[in-house]
Amino acid sequence: MTIGPFDHDWLSGLFGDTELSDIWSGDRTLEHMCAFEAAWSRALGAAGLFDADKAEAAASNIEAATIDKLKLSKGTAIDGVVVPALVAQLKALSGTDAIHTGATSQDVIDTALAMTLCSTSDVLRERLVRLAEELKVLETRFGEQPLQARTRMQVATMVTVADRVQSWRLPLENHLQRLAQVRPRVERVQIGGASGDRAAIKAHESVIVATIADALNLAPADRAWHNMRDGVAEYASLLSLVTGTLGKMGQDVVLMAQQGVDEITLSAGGGSSAMPHKQNPVAAELLVTLARFNAVQLSGMHQSLVHEQERSGAAWSLEWMILPQMALSAGRSLNLALNICGSVKALGSGIDS
Repeated sequence: MTIGPFDHDWLSGLFGDTELSDIWSGDRTLEHMCAFEAAWSRALGAAGLFDADKAEAAASNIEAATIDKLKLSKGTAIDGVVVPALVAQLKALSGTDAIHTGATSQDVIDTALAMTLCSTSDVLRERLVRLAEELKVLETRFGEQPLQARTRMQVATMVTVADRVQSWRLPLENHLQRLAQVRPRVERVQIGGASGDRAAIKAHESVIVATIADALNLAPADRAWHNMRDGVAEYASLLSLVTGTLGKMGQDVVLMAQQGVDEITLSAGGGSSAMPHKQNPVAAELLVTLARFNAVQLSGMHQSLVHEQERSGAAWSLEWMILPQMALSAGRSLNLALNICGSVKALGSGIDS
C-alpha cells in the first residue's frame, strides 16, 4: 500500500489523476533520463569528442537497456541522486565510456523534468480549453436566469447566472496565456556540467547543446539554470493559480447547492453512510481542498529558489517532493470542474430542485 493520497489504494479514487500520474511516474522519468543519456552520447560523437560509431553504439545500447530499479533506489539512498547508479548500469551494459562524459547529474534530472513539464503542459492546456468551452455552454443554457448576488456572504442585488459563471471562466483565458508564456522558460535542456560553466565541453558547446535540444524536442539554453529556479517556481505559481480559480468555482457551487438556497441542481452527488437522503457536493468540495493544498505547497517551491552557490542538494530535492503533487492537484481539479459542468441540471435563483 502507498500512503500518498494521489496513488493511495482508495484515496486515489478521490485525488488521483491517472494520466498525469503516468507522466510523473518513475518509469516515465527513467525513460526521459535514458533519452538524455542517449542524446548526450550521440552529441559527443557529433562534436568529435568520441568516435561517432562508438557513440552511436553507446546510444543504441542505452535505448535498449533494461534498468534495475532496485539498484537505482539503493544508489539514490547513498548518493542523494539517482544518476550515478543509472550511469554505472548504462556503462556496464554498454562497455564504453562514451556515456555521460562532461555531463552532471543535474543535467540529466533537470532535462527529464523539462520533458515532464512539456507533457504536463499539453494535458493542462487541453483541459483548460475544454473547461472554458463547457462553462461557455452553461452560460448559453442558463446565462439569462436571475441569480441572487451575495457580497461578503450577505444578500446584495440580483445578477444573472452569466455574471457568476464568467467569474469562473474568464480567468481560464488568462491561465492559458500564462501557460504559453512560461513554457519556453521551462521546456529547455539543462546542460552545465560539474559546476554549471560547461567547462568540459566548452569548445563544442554549441554543437552539443543544439544536438540534444533537437533530439529531445526541447529548446536550447544559453547557459545552465542549475541554481536559477525561477522558471520552475513560476510554473508552480501557475499551478496554484489554476487550482485557486477552480477552488473559487467549487466554493460557489458548494454554497449554491445548500438546501434552502437551491441555486444549482447537479445530477449526482456523494452519499452519506448515516443520512441516505443526502447528496453531498463532493467534487466541488474537493476543488476547494486542492486549491488550499497547492497554495500551501507554493511556499515550499519558493523556498526551493534558494540555492547556495552553484548547486544545492537541499533546495533541489525539495522540488522533487512538492512539484509533482502540485501538478497532479491542478490536473485533478480541471477534471473535477469538467465533471461538475457536465452534471449541472439547473442553475439560477428559484429553480425547481
